[in-house]
Amino acid sequence: MRGALRALKLKQPQRKSTTKRRFLRKGVASVLLLNLLCFSLVPALALAEGEQTESTTTESTTTETTTVQTATTSIPSVESLGLEVKSAVLLEPVSGQVLMNINGDVPLPPASMTKMMTEYIVADLVKQGKFKWDDVVTVGKNAAQTIGSRIFLAEGDQHTIEELYIAMAVGSANDATVALAEHVAGSEQAFVKMMNDEAKRMGMKTAHFANSTGLDIADMPDEFEPTDTEETVMSAMDAAILARYIVTDHPDFTRFTTIQSYKFRERDTAPMINWNWMLEANKNVTNFKQYAYDGLDGLKTGHTTNAGNCFTGTAVRNGMRLISVVMGAKTEGSRFVESRKVLDFGFNNFETKQIVPPKTTVAGTETVTVKKAKNTEIPVVTDQAVSFVVPKGADTSAVQPKVTLADESTLTAPLKQGTKVGTVTYSFKAPGMDQTLEKTVNLITAEDAEKAGWFKLMMRAIGEFFSDLFNGIKNLF
Repeated sequence: MRGALRALKLKQPQRKSTTKRRFLRKGVASVLLLNLLCFSLVPALALAEGEQTESTTTESTTTETTTVQTATTSIPSVESLGLEVKSAVLLEPVSGQVLMNINGDVPLPPASMTKMMTEYIVADLVKQGKFKWDDVVTVGKNAAQTIGSRIFLAEGDQHTIEELYIAMAVGSANDATVALAEHVAGSEQAFVKMMNDEAKRMGMKTAHFANSTGLDIADMPDEFEPTDTEETVMSAMDAAILARYIVTDHPDFTRFTTIQSYKFRERDTAPMINWNWMLEANKNVTNFKQYAYDGLDGLKTGHTTNAGNCFTGTAVRNGMRLISVVMGAKTEGSRFVESRKVLDFGFNNFETKQIVPPKTTVAGTETVTVKKAKNTEIPVVTDQAVSFVVPKGADTSAVQPKVTLADESTLTAPLKQGTKVGTVTYSFKAPGMDQTLEKTVNLITAEDAEKAGWFKLMMRAIGEFFSDLFNGIKNLF
């Protein structure tokens, strides 16, 4: 037994030595293998580096080319149009963007463009169900005595609201306009108060209405003149804002504004002819085809000695509608010539471009925390698309989002999909445009936030308790 133990002790150093030799052999082999791998990888790494450099060079070149292309996108100056008007405005009604503004904030007499407010109010009251198009209107003394453009209504005549509305929209009939105003409000001055109240609601900054027609106060019947002697004024910008409300709130406005002619009474020897010579339908009318404009379907002319010749026009092309206003043109025909310049400026140089599609996730705000939900992190997206009117070919990649979230303490499950949890404002400064474009849309939940069961809420509360406890102890040290 002792001999066996002695033999075992003698063998142990030898086993250790053998283990060392094996370890050394493996280590040398590993080093050699590692060196072999390193030498074999050097060409590959060099090649990869060369490819990366080439790729980077190509990308840089592409970026430079894009920059050059963007820089060449330019908009002609407004001065180059040679407009012969006192003021002009071009507006895109969906976004409210102003694409041209020449003295647009200067209050001027608008003449019969005033009737746009009368048209809006009457159409709105019909839309609300307070009146019907086939309601009969009895013409009063004030309407019968009104001068200027008219259809020669007599006191006591009866016509429907629709018939008088067409006479106002197509023939710019002052007597029909007054008859509608008195029918709606009881008196023209009561209606004028409605007009001024609406102007304030719409954000029209300079507009003041003295009557429903746009006539100078001196041209109104003496016994119906207002006690307020301030004349009707409206800036080109206010006219554009008013037109925007018409095309937005009453998209069926073209049912009236595109009527080329209208025979008011069977006994009339000739029909009324629409004062808007720019109607697209007039391209086949000998007297008006030189003024006809593709896509134009409204809106209202105006003329008095003090106002000169005015026109608020609207046209749509390739899905984009524009509103133009010119005031103080020299002649009836020139107001349409100048309007063409303004509209061409818009359609030739701008386009509506979707910057952000609907249901978009905002980087950095992919989720919100909803208390007591099964899944406390709920994904959020935008509720609608964001589009801007930009110069044609403009690079819109530089759009900047700014997120404002609701207080998370107010977000508690259950919440339905589509619940508003904040807003995001997208800003973009287009090349060639002075203004920074902005649009704010809502951030909504992309899925339901279901309430967690009591057991899960309890375990979550326990976990949060110990987490807070641990962090508190940790902070002590």
